[in-house]
Amino acid sequence: MPPTAPSSEPTSGASSGANAAATLEQAQGALEGVKDAGSGRSVVELGWIGPAKLQGERAVIRLALPGFAQGQQGRIAEESRSALLALEGIKEVQIEVGQPAGAAPIGAAGHGAAGHGAAGHGQVPERQPIPGVKKVIAVSSGKGGVGKSTVAVNLACALAGRGLKVGLLDADIYGPNAPTMLGVADRTPEVQGEGPSQVLTPIETCGIAMVSMGLLIAENQPVIWRGPMLNGIIRQFLYQVNWGERDVLVVDLPPGTGDAQLSLAQAVPMAGVIVVTTPQQVSLQDARRGLAMFLQMGVNVLGVVENMSAFIPPDAPQKRYPIFGSGGGATLAQEAGVPLLAELPLEMPVREGGDDGRPVVLSAPESVTAQAFEALAKLLQVEQLAPS
Repeated sequence: MPPTAPSSEPTSGASSGANAAATLEQAQGALEGVKDAGSGRSVVELGWIGPAKLQGERAVIRLALPGFAQGQQGRIAEESRSALLALEGIKEVQIEVGQPAGAAPIGAAGHGAAGHGAAGHGQVPERQPIPGVKKVIAVSSGKGGVGKSTVAVNLACALAGRGLKVGLLDADIYGPNAPTMLGVADRTPEVQGEGPSQVLTPIETCGIAMVSMGLLIAENQPVIWRGPMLNGIIRQFLYQVNWGERDVLVVDLPPGTGDAQLSLAQAVPMAGVIVVTTPQQVSLQDARRGLAMFLQMGVNVLGVVENMSAFIPPDAPQKRYPIFGSGGGATLAQEAGVPLLAELPLEMPVREGGDDGRPVVLSAPESVTAQAFEALAKLLQVEQLAPS
């Protein structure tokens, strides 16, 4: 679980009946009214708040949320504080924020018997398969703004349309866009189980199962985390989500060559990674670095997808305008000795589908872009996802 530095937040509040003393049973009863937004279960039942301690007129509680519930921390703390201050005899509430008791340390994969934790003495843990998931394919890019999430979302939907059981993990923790593109930004995953064995139930939409940090935080809430917490939440999304039986899990990585890429590559065996770029030079420069990183880590690079290869105007569908240049994806693929998997044009239905929560492969299947995604899905299914 991602660690949170211990802290205390003393708060004073008015109380009637200064001579009365609240009991531990009353304090626990008050806290049981604080609910998880996803499952509707009490945070006491979930083990997110430990037993209250009463020290005269002060109540002390420990708030220990799993990484996937960090977005609720402020609300849960405030509701817990208010519930306790409403009791007679309690004038001050101290909330200690920390790591759940018994939680797996950073670097450990916890999903029942499947995750046995990191190797001792600082060793890198062995890659652990995800129970029920046959293949993992990552979608990456060297820089932002090249349409990586659009590729990941539409590829997942296109694979599902071919009869595969598909999951989508939006690992772009700082910029989670998949919920908007799939029309589920207003939904919250359900939490099952208790304590460190808790798991998320993915959201089912557009024929796929998906999880995203965007489902766990407010719309405009930034995620301000350092590497260890990022590492922890990605491992939770891998091993503490009830993925069920999946032929493939598509992972939408953030741009760049940082903690998220390292966490995924070190945690789980992958069928390979797709590198997304646009034809322009600044995109190719960063894509080269990202591609080289995966090769250096021993991750199979499935190939290159060139996005925005040419603009197709809606009033002249026979025309092509290479706004961002041409041939960049082919050059990158040739340099690295990997296939050029697809050249995706820039069409208005792509943007419209992403904004409306209905990916272009579903909203405009007759479009050139949708057909290119279908060809990409067919290629991957035949060459990478067929039963071995």
